[in-house]
This record gives sequence, structure tokens and C-alpha cells, in this order.
Amino acid sequence: MTQDQKKQDDYVIPIRRLLVSCLVIVLLGLFVLWRIDNPRVERLRANVIDAIIPRMEWAMIPMTTLINLARDFRSYKQISEQNQELRKELKKMRVFKEAARQLEEENARLLDLNKLKLDLKLTEVSGIVLADSGSPFNQSVLLNIGRRDGIHDGWAAMDGLGLVGRIFGVGQTTSRVILLTDISSRIPVLIEPSGQNAFVSGDNSVAPKVDFLEDTTQVRPGDRIVTSGRGGVLPPDLLLGHLAVDTENKLRVRLAADYDRLEFVRILRDYGREKIPEKGQIITPELKSSEVLKSNENGG
Repeated sequence: MTQDQKKQDDYVIPIRRLLVSCLVIVLLGLFVLWRIDNPRVERLRANVIDAIIPRMEWAMIPMTTLINLARDFRSYKQISEQNQELRKELKKMRVFKEAARQLEEENARLLDLNKLKLDLKLTEVSGIVLADSGSPFNQSVLLNIGRRDGIHDGWAAMDGLGLVGRIFGVGQTTSRVILLTDISSRIPVLIEPSGQNAFVSGDNSVAPKVDFLEDTTQVRPGDRIVTSGRGGVLPPDLLLGHLAVDTENKLRVRLAADYDRLEFVRILRDYGREKIPEKGQIITPELKSSEVLKSNENGG
């Protein structure tokens, strides 16, 4: 066994050395051939390249495919990351857009409130709506202005579009506005352009009723409804809304004031108007118990 292996090594080793020597010689020859600057050698090099390169392309197809796949995967990853970043930016932009829209609406309401045309004899004070009763039995809002701001019962409350209601209850720092929709609200009005007198009465619906109209044939849906000033409680020519007809053919008012977005209210100071003899009350810490008892005894 050992002798056979020794004979095999005697044949293999010389052959291996011969192959290595031939390979070295070929490589040296190619190197020298490649470095020779001669037209014939140049043509030979060109022929060799033309013969080898097409076959090398077939051999390089798998490698080229792998390289393209790696490049595509890297591009897909980059696109995916960019897509995620764009989604985050889009979400932020939507938040900013919504905030800008809300600010724009609030600014528009304040501008409308500021552009409201009123009697030059009237002055006003603006208040913020703190709370809304929103109950089926009581339609009113609470403001952050009160007796310290010179607020009196009966004064008109407006938003940027029209009459909201009137003051009914004043505390030291707060006051309550009874809305036109409240069942206890009744406002003398004038319907333009016919000049018909009527009353707008709340019934806890979004569109108050029009009662005691002098001549229904003289009015049309869409007619303008303003305060008449009768009774000396509210100033004249304050816009309530426009005349409308419900499904039962009853006349109602499509209010100009936007109750759904009632955030700011303008109270009209009108010291020349007749004061309401029965004032609404807001229970406040400043109201002493003795005064409440005295008020109840007088009422009884």
C-alpha cells in the first residue's frame, strides 16, 4: 500500500510542477504581450478580447443579476423609509391644517363680531361663553362678564351675525344670556320690507315662532326680521334672522346667529333703555342669605 502511494506521488508531483510552471509562463507571456506597444500585438489583443468578452458576459449574468437585485432592494428600502417620513410629515401637515382652519374660523367670527353695524349711541363689551345649558327646558349661556363690567339685565346679546338673546341674571363676575329659542323668550319684532309688527317667541326649538302677525299676506319667506324697539327693552334694528315656513305652514325665524359655534358674545350697553323690573338672579357668593330671604318675602 505504501509502495503504491509512493509510485503515485512520483507521477503526480512532477506533473503538478509542470502545470504550475506552464501556468506561470502563460501568465508571464500574457503580461508581456499586454505591455508590448506594437500594432500587430494590439490587433492580437483586440481579437482576444473580442473572443473572450462575449463568453464572459454569459458567465457574468448570474453575478449581474445578483448585483441588480441588491441594488433594487437597497432602492426599495430607501423608498420605503422616504414613504414613512412622508407619511409622518403628511400627518403633521393635517394637524397643522386643522389647527389653522379652526383659527381661521375663530378669526372670521371675531371679524364678523367686529364688523357688526350698530347704533352709534350704543357701546358694547365682549364676553366669552363659559357654559351652555343645552337642556330641553332651559336655553341659555353663561358669560365671563358681570356686574363688575357694568352689565345690566335686559341688555341685548349679539354674535357676529345677529341677535342671540338678552341678559337675564347678573352676578359679580358672570352673567346669563337667555337665548331667543328659550320658551320664556318673547321679542317684539318688525318684518321688513312690509313693516309688519309681530312677536318672536321661543319654544325650545332651533327656529322660534312668529306670533301675533298683523297681516300674513304681506310677508314672504326670506323677509328680514329685526327688533322693533317696542317696550323699550331692546334697541331697534337688531337682526334676528329671516322669515321661514315649517312643515305645518307655521311662520318661524331662521336665526342669523350661529348657536352651534357660540364662543364670543357682544353685549350692547344701552343705558337709555327701560330696565326690566323683574331681574333674573345668579346665585353667587356675594349674595347674602339675608338678601335672599328679603327678596323672597317681597316676592311673596
